[in-house]
Amino acid sequence: MKPGPDIAFDLIVIGGGINGAGIARDAADRGIRTCLLEQGDICNGTTRWSSRLIHGGLRYLEHAELGLVYESLRERETLLRIAPHLVRRLQLVIPIYRGARRGRLIITLGMWLYDLLSMRKSFPRHEMLTAAEALETLPFLKPEGLQGAASYHDAQVVYAERLVVENILAARAAGAQILTYSRVDRVLTAGRRVTGVRYTDLRSDRQHDLTAKVVVNAAGPWVDRVLEKLGTPPRKLMGGTKGTHIIVPGFPGQPKVACYLEAESDGRPFFIIPWNGMLLIGTTDIRYSGNPGTVQADADEITYLLDETNRVYPNAGLDRTSIYYCYTGVRPLPKKTRGTEGDITRRHIIKHHRHIAKGLYSVIGGKLTTYRHLAEEVTDRVARRIKLRGAKCRTASDPLPGADGEYATTVDVLDSCAALHPESREHLLNVYGCRAELIKALVDDDPELGAEICPHSHAIAAEIVFAYEHEMPTTIADVLLRRTMIGLSSDQGRAALPRAVAIARRHQGWSQARADEEERRYLREIDRMRP
Repeated sequence: MKPGPDIAFDLIVIGGGINGAGIARDAADRGIRTCLLEQGDICNGTTRWSSRLIHGGLRYLEHAELGLVYESLRERETLLRIAPHLVRRLQLVIPIYRGARRGRLIITLGMWLYDLLSMRKSFPRHEMLTAAEALETLPFLKPEGLQGAASYHDAQVVYAERLVVENILAARAAGAQILTYSRVDRVLTAGRRVTGVRYTDLRSDRQHDLTAKVVVNAAGPWVDRVLEKLGTPPRKLMGGTKGTHIIVPGFPGQPKVACYLEAESDGRPFFIIPWNGMLLIGTTDIRYSGNPGTVQADADEITYLLDETNRVYPNAGLDRTSIYYCYTGVRPLPKKTRGTEGDITRRHIIKHHRHIAKGLYSVIGGKLTTYRHLAEEVTDRVARRIKLRGAKCRTASDPLPGADGEYATTVDVLDSCAALHPESREHLLNVYGCRAELIKALVDDDPELGAEICPHSHAIAAEIVFAYEHEMPTTIADVLLRRTMIGLSSDQGRAALPRAVAIARRHQGWSQARADEEERRYLREIDRMRP
């Protein structure tokens, strides 16, 4: 149900990525009347284009950002606690080659400092490996010039989309209004004070006004575009860089652990990460000032990632035909015209536009790993602004919805369902955690919904029904790419698409024309991810 123009909020959040979702969750949980607006579907921007790591940011040590590393390592522990079904420990190995910019001494010192900042955390300390030990761990690594390696642990969120979805679900459960496909047309002000926003519901093409005491612009790389909707916009704040990743099949001797490597061509670090039954390779870091919604990978970026991977894994034999798909996003970094892209801080900045519109804040930068702490900082400011006292942040201790239950019980519940294949049970646990019991209940009512519809992810028919009943999608793309994770399979959900559309049509009452259009729109969206 859409709020009418007479409904007032304490807080309006613009942006449905991880930062906006985290802010909405924290604010609503503290009793702040909250509304979140997103111009597309939730998690349809920067968050889903990340490297999917929950990490301390080892390379930030090079830039002496010790505070950021410490914050990240602390938040890594928090996410392992509140979302253990989504965030899991990951071993990484850093091969050390003769002549590299980062030699054994530098990496050893970095490892010790990383351990020091990780004190009282649950992760084991690093290990320094000889060349022979490194080749035992990564037997197909290029041996020429290999001096050794460092082994350490961070964490991975395989499905960053689900992390956003679950924050949104928690926000809604706490009372927040979530308005997707709602484009902000104007930030409303009066007497240098923010009063709300004017937005267009893109599904009905109708415009509405909402009032609020505070507006938080958490639109990621679209932050400046939102501020342009003020009568007197401030100077540009954003200086984003684009990062590209490629998804490839496993190759002979593929790494069983994640590799953190130094590119020979430019010295930039990049990752080769086991992910979703495939390998995720990335990322690039190139200044970008265009439309974040239309950014795509350049041929040079693809070649760079392929060449650097083939260099350290000579047996990989990767070329453009090896790539299942690629993705590119824009990092919402602060504007900086000098220095290299890697020199731009990854710390977040909370900007209060007090000289233009008191009560209007913009979020610049931030990391997937530290989203929860960023949200806490923003919500603290909002609480002070509206003079809310006594409401404490609980997001560091309260589990996200998929972790709100006994995992072992959920395993037993799924195992008791004869209609589910073992691979589908594993998929349900990895995507939904304890909420998988709700999907199993749908199968109990209609065993046909237990049928597998995706041969790659082993997703089942009930997930399509569940998504529309409980997780606020609009299009079949929302369901496949940002709810069920079917669209992240090697075929990007092409095999599952006809079945998924048919299920949605039957349960949502779509016309044949609507179903056909949904299928076409989905194919157009994933075609953008072709290399």
